[in-house]
Amino acid sequence: MSHEVASSTQPFRDRLIGAWRLVSFHTISDDGTPPIYPLGKDATGYIIYTPDGYMSAQIMQHGRSRYEAAWISEGTDSESAQAARGYLAYSGPYHIENDSVIVHQAEVSLFPNWIGEPLSRKAVPDGRHLELTTTSPVLFDGKLLNSVLIWERA
Repeated sequence: MSHEVASSTQPFRDRLIGAWRLVSFHTISDDGTPPIYPLGKDATGYIIYTPDGYMSAQIMQHGRSRYEAAWISEGTDSESAQAARGYLAYSGPYHIENDSVIVHQAEVSLFPNWIGEPLSRKAVPDGRHLELTTTSPVLFDGKLLNSVLIWERA
């Protein structure tokens, strides 16, 4: 189904299977403040759902600085910290609840706190687009906000 548009008559899970390219990643609050773009308005990334129940998400800030060294293990602590701050990545199994919530179970993650934690996302697949929203607010810069990620079929 790599280039097909998923039909709303297909089972929910089947509409998710495949690769999705990031369109937008922002946070919203209940108090009406403007959205925050944690990795910039031009963040890029992919999320992939496999038929056998695994997922992988990779999102990065556009224009991250290159390391001076030729290899990742030779980068400075500062280069590594800056690279990590501009990148979000995790993978593992997933399952679906109530045909509307995807629960990602991170087995590997750039952010160690997510390993083993259920990451629930309200999912709205709409043809060539998929909207994922956190099911409860997350702490960003001292504020509780909901993350909204808009994806399009790759």
